[in-house]
Amino acid sequence: MSGSNKIEEFFEGIQYQSPEKFKILKSIRKIFNDANPKLNEEIKYGGLVFNLSNTLMGGIFVYSGHISIEFSFGIELADPDKILEGKGKKRRHIKIMKSQDIEEKQVKSFVSSAMNECRVK
Repeated sequence: MSGSNKIEEFFEGIQYQSPEKFKILKSIRKIFNDANPKLNEEIKYGGLVFNLSNTLMGGIFVYSGHISIEFSFGIELADPDKILEGKGKKRRHIKIMKSQDIEEKQVKSFVSSAMNECRVK
């Protein structure tokens, strides 16, 4: 199965399970793609991940109670409002519970920073 077919199946599954999560997922995906049109998408680790120059930059993962936006080099992102969660060496994430969280938790700013400030490892 090609990568684009896997992505289509992933989206169809989310749409079937939860139209609200599907809407949120599409919005977040657009933010990533707008931030850097050179990103490559694939389904990996159970979610939609974004690669740049063969480096995993982050991804979107859908759980029963929330959607998680993962940043592979999240530790490098400025976070004065303490929005990012996680205690790993490098990764950080944002939990999205409802559509309004996308703006309230500054997702566009974090994604833009991740694409522009985090150096490709």
